Amino acid sequence: MRIISGLYGGRVLKSPLDYKTRPTSDRLRETLFNILSPRIHEDIRFLDLCAGTGAVGIEALSRGVGFSAFLDRSRKACGLIERNLDLLEVPMEKTEVICDSAEKYLSREPEKSWEMIFYDPPYEQDHSSVLASIGTNFGGGLTDSGILIVEHHSKTVLPDMVAEIRRWRLLKQGESHLSFFEKT
Repeated sequence: MRIISGLYGGRVLKSPLDYKTRPTSDRLRETLFNILSPRIHEDIRFLDLCAGTGAVGIEALSRGVGFSAFLDRSRKACGLIERNLDLLEVPMEKTEVICDSAEKYLSREPEKSWEMIFYDPPYEQDHSSVLASIGTNFGGGLTDSGILIVEHHSKTVLPDMVAEIRRWRLLKQGESHLSFFEKT
């Protein structure tokens, strides 16, 4: 697994030793960031929920976002993310690694707001509680002009509207889909 483009482009990341983590493919990450590139700049705060290896959040940093936070409930995954950040020598002030579940993190009043949230849970996991948290009043910290991107299996049907967020794009690539949501 490698970073596709930008400051860290071409650099190889460490992968998990087990097969419990399903990293977002290079091809899908490239497609994702081709869509996001017009919105990326230094003032963007990016939240990678269920971060796994950290590849998506690191790709965001590589392409120019100012700050990426990585959230995963697995201590092993958080350790792997830290090793990948150290390997690439990403400045510590541009990152934060949080070891917590997405549901618990989003259930609290947000301390920070996010312009971009990427949510990639295990495919068999129920997406509804996280989508509902982000779609509610404080929106899990999603800014009014922010976007939520959900990676999900092609067999997982997500609603077009959840509380105050609506899906404006669905991208299909093999068995993986990306749903793009924004506040209404």
